[in-house]
Amino acid sequence: MSHSEHNRSKPPKSLLRLVGRAIADFRMIGEGDRILLGVSGGKDSLSLLHILKHLQTYAPVRFELAVLTVDPQVPGFDPEHLKAYYEDLGIPWFYEQQPLMDQANEHMDGDSFCAYCSRMKRGIMYRICREQGYGVLALAQHLDDLAESLLMSLFHGGQLRTMKAHYLNNEGDVRIIRPLVYCRERQTADYAERAELPVVLDSCPACFSMPTRREHMKALLAREEAEHSHLFANILHALKPIMVEGELPQPGRADPP
Repeated sequence: MSHSEHNRSKPPKSLLRLVGRAIADFRMIGEGDRILLGVSGGKDSLSLLHILKHLQTYAPVRFELAVLTVDPQVPGFDPEHLKAYYEDLGIPWFYEQQPLMDQANEHMDGDSFCAYCSRMKRGIMYRICREQGYGVLALAQHLDDLAESLLMSLFHGGQLRTMKAHYLNNEGDVRIIRPLVYCRERQTADYAERAELPVVLDSCPACFSMPTRREHMKALLAREEAEHSHLFANILHALKPIMVEGELPQPGRADPP
């Protein structure tokens, strides 16, 4: 990577500051952690990859970083060009293919395709973490995602819930972290465009077949924010108590190196 390319891909201080604060507030990363980042190739996951890679250079703790792409084998999704990109960054890349849409059509029962796909992808990610010795799974959902999840839970589930910032999976062997929970979607979009990140466009036909509930919530929030500039600051204030469940998991590898 040339000097000019490196400068262009360097994350802005605004993103680094928000991610650093989230990592500290929710004790996401500790000494010796081996982190596997789920990368679809979208703007959010590629932004988080560069942010975590940059933090490696000056973080007070040492941690390893690798990426995993789960290919649902839907028409148009082709992340193959990213292989050379990750190699250039010096990042190990794991690649798993599974025909999730075909499986959904055969096995899905009373669930949305998006929910089924997400659940299946998560299972694959946990398996790769175990097989490859990564104790931390990093996901790239941001504050907009958390706000939309909150409204969906309120409107359609009758519960006060959202995605968690840092938690332990049910089996107790993988910690899940979301370092972008303080960041806005427009920040990752602006960075990805400015840095010319090799974004893989979302091409899942299920996502375009009909407007989803999440898209409705996104539009609702956009309308409200146009009238109330402090909307997301207020939402974050309300979200923070429910972004954790009980005590935060302990970061860092428990076993000696």
